[in-house]
Amino acid sequence: MKEYKLLIVLLMLTAGIFCCIRSVRPRTQVGEEEIVYTYRLNDSIRNAHSDAKAYERMERYIRNWMARNNLRGVSLSIMRDEQLIYSKGFGWADKELEIPVEAGDIFRIASASKLITAIGIMKLVDEGKLTTEDLVFGPEGILNEYTEFKDKRAQKITVRHLLNHTSGFSRRMGDPMFRSADLIRWTNKESTLTPYDLISWQLGLRLRDYPGGSAQYSNIGYLVLSEIIARRSGMSYEEYLQTHVLRPAGCYDMHIARNYYEERFPREVKYYGHDPGEVIPSYDGSGAMRPREYGGNNITGLQGAGAWVCSSAELMRLVASIDGHPRVPDILSAESIREMKELKRKGDFAYGWARSGGVTLTRTGTMSGTCAYIEYRPNGLSFVLISNTSSYRGSSFTNRIGHTVREAMSRVAEWPTDRDLFTSVPPIPSDTLSASR
Repeated sequence: MKEYKLLIVLLMLTAGIFCCIRSVRPRTQVGEEEIVYTYRLNDSIRNAHSDAKAYERMERYIRNWMARNNLRGVSLSIMRDEQLIYSKGFGWADKELEIPVEAGDIFRIASASKLITAIGIMKLVDEGKLTTEDLVFGPEGILNEYTEFKDKRAQKITVRHLLNHTSGFSRRMGDPMFRSADLIRWTNKESTLTPYDLISWQLGLRLRDYPGGSAQYSNIGYLVLSEIIARRSGMSYEEYLQTHVLRPAGCYDMHIARNYYEERFPREVKYYGHDPGEVIPSYDGSGAMRPREYGGNNITGLQGAGAWVCSSAELMRLVASIDGHPRVPDILSAESIREMKELKRKGDFAYGWARSGGVTLTRTGTMSGTCAYIEYRPNGLSFVLISNTSSYRGSSFTNRIGHTVREAMSRVAEWPTDRDLFTSVPPIPSDTLSASR
């Protein structure tokens, strides 16, 4: 009888401990290289966790907006005071297979990837492995294997110039990151261009301005930053970001995209271009005609300029990890966080962020099959929206997403104060869960 009572007590204690673990912030284990979170966001959240009558008007507004713009699928995550209070998918992850978008699904985020790259650079700064004033090219540069320059001023380019798009790189011949087939033909190559080929091509053009001059958006500048991260870390670009930035931030399902539908990751959505049926020559120079979103462009080859895939919830989590507030532990020093968002002069870009002024920070991304928008407000509602469908209006459409989401959120009278999906999920009836994929 005593043994029976003891067993009951032990079972009750075990249940109590489990409940505590589910209700408190995720514990961390400090290893030699990273912090490991016991709670993994994409594995845990479901659309049903954000079902509430209070959200019905907001969600109706979003669905109507999607219908007007023919968006197949969308994922939206909302944060307040570093707490994830809402995360839900809308529409189709794969329309043809009738698979709906779930909260933990992952999407390509196009140029929003640049924010991840900038964080990686600043992490290396914090580790003492480089400075933003380090030269990039030439005998004293980080990438000193590049020895031929059309414009000798390229040897004055620093890491900072790449981060804020003031390298002076010219787009006179178009964006080389999206002209792979043309470059293969122009350079008489027989296979897919490597980062070395692309950077060498860019250095074979005259600069449009001196390094540190006027800002002009540059995708290839962020490819160069990807190569710098690999060189100074001694790891591949993706591996360094995953082990030193993303996992310490609690983001476990972020990857460099693959090029074809058949290669997509578990939980990754299908992508829909804004001009169905349009094909262009394959990026690999084979002569095959492919959709831009599946083989026309070399998405993998974009690397830190535009190749990451992730969920809206994990991307929101990463933003919370670089905001300088204490609820979610920051992965960068206060000095690096401050430097990332500082605009030294009018017209410049922040590191990884856009040209945002004041306390609000934004980052967008768009390419065929994808549009993404990040908005961070330290004293209000922050959000991430990602779609698996592009618009014929391109970046002008993506830039309007912020207004759309703010308008939708204004239809919610009161937001919850007692939940944080970053740390735990409330129980939901098993019959409301979507089928796993």
